[in-house]
Amino acid sequence: MKKKVVKSVVSMLTIAMVMGFGLPKNLQKKVDKEITGYFEIETFTMESIPVQNNLNKDLPSKITGENLFKLFDGKSLIGYMFIEQAPSKTAQFDYMVLLDNNFKILHSKVLIYREEYGGEIGSKRWLKQFVGKIPGDRVNYKTNIDGIAGATISVRSMTNAIDDLLQTLTILQEKKVL
Repeated sequence: MKKKVVKSVVSMLTIAMVMGFGLPKNLQKKVDKEITGYFEIETFTMESIPVQNNLNKDLPSKITGENLFKLFDGKSLIGYMFIEQAPSKTAQFDYMVLLDNNFKILHSKVLIYREEYGGEIGSKRWLKQFVGKIPGDRVNYKTNIDGIAGATISVRSMTNAIDDLLQTLTILQEKKVL
C-alpha cells in the first residue's frame, strides 16, 4: 500500500514538473514554426542541455536548462537551439538562434518584440549578418555588424547577445560540456 502511494506521488510530481517547465505556449508555437520551417521537417523533439551552476556563473550567456536545446528529427541530431531575452529601450524581446551540429549559426529570429521602435532588428536582412558565425567569432555593432537608424539600443543588445552566445559556446566546448 505504502509503495503505491509513493509511486503515485512521484508520478504526479513528475507530471507537474514536466508540464510546469518549458517555454510559454505562445513562444513555443513560434519556435515550432521556425524550426519546422527552417529544417523543412514536420516534427522534432527538443532535449535540454543543462550546465552546472559552478560553470554557469562564469558564462557570458547563462544556460538555465530551459534555453539551450539539442534538436532531433526522430533519433537524428539536426542541430541546436538557443532561446533567450535581451533588453530593448524599456522592455525585453525574445529571440532564438538555430545552430548546426558544429554550433555554426544557421538562422536567428526575433520572436516577440515589445517596443514601438527598434523592431527592424527582426528583419531577415539584418539578422543574416550573424549566419555562419561560429564559437570563438566576435561580433560588434561598431566593427562588423551594421547598425539600424532608430534602433541603436536594440541593435547593440542583439549583437551583444549573439556575441555572448558565441563566447559561451566556446567555453562550453573547451570544458567538454558540448
